[in-house]
Amino acid sequence: MPHLELKNLTKQFGSQRAVDGLNLFMEKGELIGLLGPSGCGKTTTIRLIAGFLEPTRGTVWISGQDVTALPPEQRNIGMVFQSYALFPHLNVFENVAFGLKAARMGRPQIQIRVQRALELVNLPKQEKRHVFELSGGEQQRVAIARAIAIEPQILLLDEPLSNLDASLRDKTRRQLRELITSLGITTLFVTHDQEEAFALSDRIVLLSKGQSQQVGTPQELYNRPANAFVASFIGRANLFSLTLDAEGQDCLKFRLPSGRELRIPRKEGLSNLHLKLGQRYQMLLRPENIEFEKREGSIYLFKAKLLSCRFAGAWSEWDVEGEGIRLSVIHPGASRNARADVGMTLDLWARGEELQVLEPPES
Repeated sequence: MPHLELKNLTKQFGSQRAVDGLNLFMEKGELIGLLGPSGCGKTTTIRLIAGFLEPTRGTVWISGQDVTALPPEQRNIGMVFQSYALFPHLNVFENVAFGLKAARMGRPQIQIRVQRALELVNLPKQEKRHVFELSGGEQQRVAIARAIAIEPQILLLDEPLSNLDASLRDKTRRQLRELITSLGITTLFVTHDQEEAFALSDRIVLLSKGQSQQVGTPQELYNRPANAFVASFIGRANLFSLTLDAEGQDCLKFRLPSGRELRIPRKEGLSNLHLKLGQRYQMLLRPENIEFEKREGSIYLFKAKLLSCRFAGAWSEWDVEGEGIRLSVIHPGASRNARADVGMTLDLWARGEELQVLEPPES
């Protein structure tokens, strides 16, 4: 039985559908990131789960119980808001104890819970400090302590790292992952940052216009995107379109603009595209999967002209163009192809399985 399940969850504001038929299940202790651009429905989704918004349609289930009609205080959910929503006139102890006092818990039990929560977030013996004395990272940990002090079934985090300086994010990201894992709390967090989602998530839900585009591990979304939106949103992507000329038993034959044939191996999962001869399809090729010389298992793509080359320390990036197709190529900074003269002609190669066929381009 899923610990958290969303069934056809929909929220409409006037004529705008912020969340559109979202289905999702989470296992106990799982950490899932809701990822997507601004306005895609991420924050609306967690507010629906928390009970701060009422769905237009659909239901929210926790541990097999339909909680859609329950008010927030009866759902046993901890939430950390983007602004942290700490009370500036209260000290650390009073902030963390707020939910416990609202539940009319006895003073001795509150004392135990607050101290344990602060120890878990690595803020022991900080009860008497005022919020304005804390750094951004410390305020975040107080907000998390307040959320976990009530011992929630589910933890919701809205852009948990957005208010931190860039220098603090990497360290805090690791600490947050370690903390949530150690607590074993089922956690759903909102982010627009792909790197953050990759670092924290067991699985990612990628949203666009209120709809789930793909649910999977970071590796699945990067290596096997369900569509062009996922491919372009996750990592760097070269997307171009070619016409399907023929289907062989073990390969697909596409026509390049010059008329030359490009054969790529058949892969599992193509059947959902309902391939049609003469139809143009979008092709995905990640920049790091393009080579300038033949390797074992690679296929020849085409000749291309070098437009620019940039050294960026850990990697170098080339812009090349051939067959009317412009591509980015990324390799480690100490590339074996040290010579890179703008205007030179290069042969492009890639392993067949790295070329992916996606849906036809939008007309």
